[in-house]
Amino acid sequence: MPARALARVNLAALKRNVARLRDELRGATELCAVVKGNGYGHGAVACAEAALAGGATRLAVATAGEAVELRDAGVSAPVLVMGALTGEELSAALDASSEVVAWTPEFVAALAAAAHRDQVVNVHVKLDTGMGRLGTRDPAEALEVAERIAAGHGPLRLAGVMTHLATAGEDPEFVAAQLDRFTPVVEQLRPRFPGIQAHAANSAATLTEPRSHFDFVRCGIAVYGCDPMNEDPLARRLEPVLELTSYVAAVKAAAPGDSVGYGRTFIAREPTWIATVPIGYADGIRRGLSNNCDVLVGGRTYPLVGTVSMDNVTVDLGPQPSVSVGETVTIIGTQSEARQTTEELARRIATINYEIVTGVSARVPRVYHRDGEPA
Repeated sequence: MPARALARVNLAALKRNVARLRDELRGATELCAVVKGNGYGHGAVACAEAALAGGATRLAVATAGEAVELRDAGVSAPVLVMGALTGEELSAALDASSEVVAWTPEFVAALAAAAHRDQVVNVHVKLDTGMGRLGTRDPAEALEVAERIAAGHGPLRLAGVMTHLATAGEDPEFVAAQLDRFTPVVEQLRPRFPGIQAHAANSAATLTEPRSHFDFVRCGIAVYGCDPMNEDPLARRLEPVLELTSYVAAVKAAAPGDSVGYGRTFIAREPTWIATVPIGYADGIRRGLSNNCDVLVGGRTYPLVGTVSMDNVTVDLGPQPSVSVGETVTIIGTQSEARQTTEELARRIATINYEIVTGVSARVPRVYHRDGEPA
């Protein structure tokens, strides 16, 4: 009998996605694989190793703890921690030999004080060109921070200058405006600091805006075979890496007037059969999918009916079911010719595929394979 809930992760597909994204790049531009959020829900360490095998040259995360996890697993590639860091987190990031991001002179001073004398700390200056979150909006301050890093503050080394695009894949005019703000800063820094690496592109920009590629691109969601435009990964020549399944635990008849689940949000209007599938919102099946989702069983599509509960969902099999207890139920993935993507689920509840994959909880085991062969 299949596992109660299972996320199968195809590392061969991930490796091919990295190679496909690298095909978009020109010249010596490199690819940085973003593995924050537990590898977008897929498992950070396994996905980091597969991405590096596929041609990524570096990795990026959001937190110091994520960098520590990679180092503890033996990952030796450069790791950039892109998020803000408290003093304690900064120490952990430095202990993990991480590259870090700075945008104020005060943080540069704190970084110099926290760094070990015998290490080189690569620092990337962040210019906020329109995302409105981290980074300085002032190009002059970005240049000042760069100067301070390069001026001999102990072991600090100016490694890069970066920005983050807010509307790649949605609003090309705003992307162009951001690049128009970023490029002059890059051009001022390059002659003064040879070897500095500029980076701006996320997955969407990698696929749609070559001008944003600079020295390396930071690809996240597309590495995992999800469409950064939240449409159809196959149209982008991306292979979904994650398959989420459960199984049919029970099948019972429902007469007209019988209800299913909390709140009686589904009441049978005619005789039908109901399958109970032991996966719920504690596993990552969003409650907003109640009466608003399909699942795949036996290569056919069936509607999820009733309220998604913590540990179970229910499925309407119709009046003459050909489904048996123990059969595999696919929530994300394919069965025969039937397919359901993270993008389709996201559109059902007015969100994005990022939230679907990162929402698969730790209660769901991840099993890694390479095109069906054990990884």
